[in-house]
Amino acid sequence: MKKTLLLGLAIATTIYASAQTPTTDPAKSQNEVVTADKVEWGWLNPLRGDRSPAAGKLWGDRTKNEPAGFLVKFKKGFSSPPHIHNITYRGVVIKGLLHNDDENAAKQWLPAGSYWQQPAGEAHITAADGEENMAFLDIQEGPYLVQPTSEAFDNGERPINVDKTNLVWLNAKDIEWVTEKSNVETAFLWGSHNENQLRATLLKLPAGFSGSIKNLSPNFRAVVISGGLMHQFSKKDAKNELQPGSYFGAEENATSIISTDKETVIYIRSNGNFEVKK
Repeated sequence: MKKTLLLGLAIATTIYASAQTPTTDPAKSQNEVVTADKVEWGWLNPLRGDRSPAAGKLWGDRTKNEPAGFLVKFKKGFSSPPHIHNITYRGVVIKGLLHNDDENAAKQWLPAGSYWQQPAGEAHITAADGEENMAFLDIQEGPYLVQPTSEAFDNGERPINVDKTNLVWLNAKDIEWVTEKSNVETAFLWGSHNENQLRATLLKLPAGFSGSIKNLSPNFRAVVISGGLMHQFSKKDAKNELQPGSYFGAEENATSIISTDKETVIYIRSNGNFEVKK
């Protein structure tokens, strides 16, 4: 039953990515941690200065042709002019309310915990309406550019906006790689569960969780979306407190020791499997 369910989800989520966007990442991740208070910030569009959203690096370099993960902060009332991007990106709201759609569309304010996909070449606007607004963006290639709508094109992908209330969560008994006693839940976002293919998952850890996540793939990256956790790679290491916006990567076969005081959601991007144990 579990294998059938996972196969169906893999097929369904594969439609979220077309051949236009890379489905693999040859880079090997390392054991590393970036806490939210250590994120290096700059401007998403340096030419616009403080009229631009702020951008904070988690991994990779969004200005080069490589995969990257970064945070974006928007001021309340921000609304971009219509524009396109040269590449597809995926985003998860961490704080506030964000809208990302055609300029003529009614506002669909996505709260924290929501997910969206913006295809390359698709004209849209981005707006923010919370007192504090922050999102995590994931790109599989670069550089990340803002371009005029006169250069719009159709890459075969379609925009996706999923309010947090519409996410489909599976509990531990439905997932092969999560021990049932862990009470962990999972929502699949995009990608394929075929070998070496990229995929992204939201992992919901209950309050009081004490266990581990073992990476079984060459590339594993995780971002805290809500809640918070304590993290270490071994019991000999100092513990890092990871608040929303924090990131940790893991090399193949590395184990992250994790504990939570409150319910915590993590975005995990990998090109292979991982195991969650309590």
